[in-house]
Amino acid sequence: MAPLKKLVAGISLAALALSSACAPRYIRSVQAAATMSRPPSRVTDHVLVVSIDGLRPDAIGSRETPTLFRLMQTGSYSLTATTILPSTTLPSHTSMLTGESPARHHVSWNNVPAAKFETVAVPTIFGVARSYGYRTAAFFSKAKFHTLQQAGTLDYSQAPGGWFGKWASDRTVGDVERYLDGAPPDLLFVHLSDPDTAGHEFGWMSERYGRAVTTADRAVARLLAAADGAYGPGNYSVIVSADHGGHGRGHGTNDPRDVTIPWIAWGLGVRPAELTSVSIRTMDTASTVLWMLGLSEPTDWEGQPIVDAFMPLAGAPVNAR
Repeated sequence: MAPLKKLVAGISLAALALSSACAPRYIRSVQAAATMSRPPSRVTDHVLVVSIDGLRPDAIGSRETPTLFRLMQTGSYSLTATTILPSTTLPSHTSMLTGESPARHHVSWNNVPAAKFETVAVPTIFGVARSYGYRTAAFFSKAKFHTLQQAGTLDYSQAPGGWFGKWASDRTVGDVERYLDGAPPDLLFVHLSDPDTAGHEFGWMSERYGRAVTTADRAVARLLAAADGAYGPGNYSVIVSADHGGHGRGHGTNDPRDVTIPWIAWGLGVRPAELTSVSIRTMDTASTVLWMLGLSEPTDWEGQPIVDAFMPLAGAPVNAR
């Protein structure tokens, strides 16, 4: 092949590979969900988990974030929950959704180019729930989340393409609204990226960061309205949390502003209270979700269900808190 032809062929192949890598990932499971009976002792049949990327607890206020403030006032919450180290997006979300620390789930990378594996190798809340016939879906707003799109664990999932692709809350929530208008899942995870984006560009607790937090709050209001339509008002339960906080224009350290996160439970079965006597870690979110659905967590998980946030339930696991 002539040198020019080789060069053109090489460029064409590179462009093809790049265009494929940049494409959003919309994945529907081709494997049928298991048909095991759902446990009779459970809080709810429908759980919505919302993660607001980079949300610091002290960014929640009554006027700027009326939705989150209302959920706190009528649900259970802690403003002193903690995330893992490194306090970065993908490792933290993997702990949130697997109940494991990075030492066990081995996700230490935080972007697509640095990914060591195509998907995380440990069980997620989606896989466990789906094995009992619960329908599962996840709406990720950053490309790096493809690591959590395990085959056979999600009836539907989506994530942006590219190495550093991201979607704003308006795009993600619009997709959720349309999806819930069809066959709503029993376990739904939604990731909102706006505060983290603003924090990196303008600084945590800056005026632009505050506006991004307000945008995320409005997105949560839209999600609740869509859930009301899909499941019926009062017929589902919600957990809202974050993967990390931040200070300056970054995060990832053991600084309290980086590792302290909000944790809010609201809806069916929730006991209104401030959880002042409970230490909540991001791994506990995964365990709490499974407990709410009446399911036992994998035996090696480090997370524990935060049962203090809920009305008394018969058959609660002995390791619950």
